[in-house]
Amino acid sequence: MISIALVVAVALGDAPDGGSPPPRAEAKPPALETVVTATRAPRPVREVTSTVTVIPRAELERSPGVRVDDVLRSAVPSFATFRRTSSVAADPTAQGVNLRNVGPSGVSRALVLLDGVPVNDPFGGWVYWRALPRLGLERVELAPGAASALYGSAALGGVVELFSRGTLERGLDLDAGWGTRRSLDVALRAADRWGKLGASLEGEHFSTAGYLVVAPSQAGPADLPAPSEHESISARVDYSATPELTASARGQYFDERQNGGTVHTAARVREGGGSFGARWHAASAGDFEARLWVQGQLFQQDRARLTPDRATEVLSAHQENPSDSEGASVLWTARPLEFHGRHFPAAGADAFRVTGRSAEDLFPQAVTPSTAVRRDSSGSQVSLGVFAQDSYQPIPDVEVLAALRLDAWRNANGRRQTVLGDDSTVDDTFTDRSASQLSPRVGARWQPLPFLTARGSAYQAFRAPTLNELYRPFQVGTVLTASNPDLGPERLTGAEAGVDVALPFGMAARATGFWNRLTDPIVNVTLATPIDGATRQRQNVGEVQIAGVEGWLDLRLWRALSASAGYTFAPTQVLSAASDTLVGKQLPHAPARRATVQLSYDDPRIVTLTLVVRYVGQQFEDDLNTQPLDGVALVDLSARRRVFGDLDAYVTVNNLLDQQYLVGRAGVDTVGEPLTVLAGLRYRLGR
Repeated sequence: MISIALVVAVALGDAPDGGSPPPRAEAKPPALETVVTATRAPRPVREVTSTVTVIPRAELERSPGVRVDDVLRSAVPSFATFRRTSSVAADPTAQGVNLRNVGPSGVSRALVLLDGVPVNDPFGGWVYWRALPRLGLERVELAPGAASALYGSAALGGVVELFSRGTLERGLDLDAGWGTRRSLDVALRAADRWGKLGASLEGEHFSTAGYLVVAPSQAGPADLPAPSEHESISARVDYSATPELTASARGQYFDERQNGGTVHTAARVREGGGSFGARWHAASAGDFEARLWVQGQLFQQDRARLTPDRATEVLSAHQENPSDSEGASVLWTARPLEFHGRHFPAAGADAFRVTGRSAEDLFPQAVTPSTAVRRDSSGSQVSLGVFAQDSYQPIPDVEVLAALRLDAWRNANGRRQTVLGDDSTVDDTFTDRSASQLSPRVGARWQPLPFLTARGSAYQAFRAPTLNELYRPFQVGTVLTASNPDLGPERLTGAEAGVDVALPFGMAARATGFWNRLTDPIVNVTLATPIDGATRQRQNVGEVQIAGVEGWLDLRLWRALSASAGYTFAPTQVLSAASDTLVGKQLPHAPARRATVQLSYDDPRIVTLTLVVRYVGQQFEDDLNTQPLDGVALVDLSARRRVFGDLDAYVTVNNLLDQQYLVGRAGVDTVGEPLTVLAGLRYRLGR
């Protein structure tokens, strides 16, 4: 979307009326003409060989989305989180992100980065979207398509990278909003600079009384509105020792409490961590970057057992999942080398370690000597990776890219102790396992005309199972899913090809066709015979095909009015599985069709308005495709107007038409967020 506007600006130089560039280009700084995510090195957006979408700060601010995940769902139809639920209401472990329907589940198949540091939960692979900065973002880059050749295991289906605003200038942002269901949203960001030292501080509090998440036709006396709240705080320091050497450090803390709609259905996350990075520019050798990061978290969850009429409930389980992780990376990007054309080489390495535990107290209806009353599982995982890449331009209009990465990982110290009703224990020790994987990627770009770019890529990728999938059982509604310590990695082989077209009068279009073959995907499979009360288990399932097309169209209707539309068609089909009942089925929570239409009017002297219409097609709750979730079209609206000076007033409306739609059918039908209004004031000094 915005990347297309950039292509217009690059190809045509300026707007067709001879005046200013399109409104989106006016809002972007010149740095947005380069992207980083697709190649791990700054390159002009028109020169990368794969699809990249850039969302600049101006669009982030005027989006009706309340949280970062809401903004991305509205802006890019190929972006999705599990169960199509906003992080405002979703269970913290259900916010895995997928791009183009590659492996949708609570575990992400796409890597999410904040200033180059992974933010995927190291134990579970999901993303705590509410922990990400909102006022402090400069832009977001989305690169769908397997990226393990550059980023390793977590990037099976692509990369989403968030970039923070700099600390070069003094700035202050204050945001306070109030809304339906006693919602309160307060955020602050302050930044300043003293010579070579810059710093920023950002904090946020959000709370809501919630809504009734169980469908009205099934709700009983035990069902209540599902409140949630969170606080986050982060601080960043930048230091420019010399023009060639810079360093930065960040620390953050996040605390979220979420209720699932009954007294004994609740979850809490506490997470803290820090990172340090340094960059050295050597005139003759290129740029060198190094990063270190640490993270610790505690996830707690209570589960309930309800009577069939949902009149009463009792606590059925309490689970705690502490984990900690450490990581490091180094990256070298050379200056362009002249040898029968231009070469842009890069190389790097990274290491990662995580340890985690799943401790669960069980409260069954009846306790017998053989009944499990406690499960305690733990393990660790270490991974190492190295990669090299060269992007070669024999002539300016042609580019060929080749990248190769080697990853090795080891699952170790796996154990599980089960305490039975007679106080005896069953101890299981799992064999340490090691594996390695080569991930190649090749790509090409051809620009035969200033307004036309053709591109294509082919790749292989993988994802190692998380400690969560190996050792932690979980329950949604009345459905309990067992862990599986014997899981192996997922592997993907795929290709894509597309064209970008930039035309006069502010029109730009992009179309991409893609094909992916996913081998041994980890799916929650329905069991013929339950395991310790679990009716599903995580299993590697044969092969799945994900093939389709995506397209985007940008229009500049006149100086202040613009429109855009995007569409993703990504059907999934199980090609082979241990059970023939799965063959021909589509993956759970993988709608074949998604679309979004956005209309924006942006004149600060009058008003800034954004209308978004988003469609999500039919999908299924289960692997057997017996529990459909019908498609739904949602309308969101935002409006902002300058009150005076640096003070703006705003209002956002989500689900404007108050559509009732299902988001889950795990033993009980649950619904998405109803009509929600949030109005407030924002003060911005140093725009």
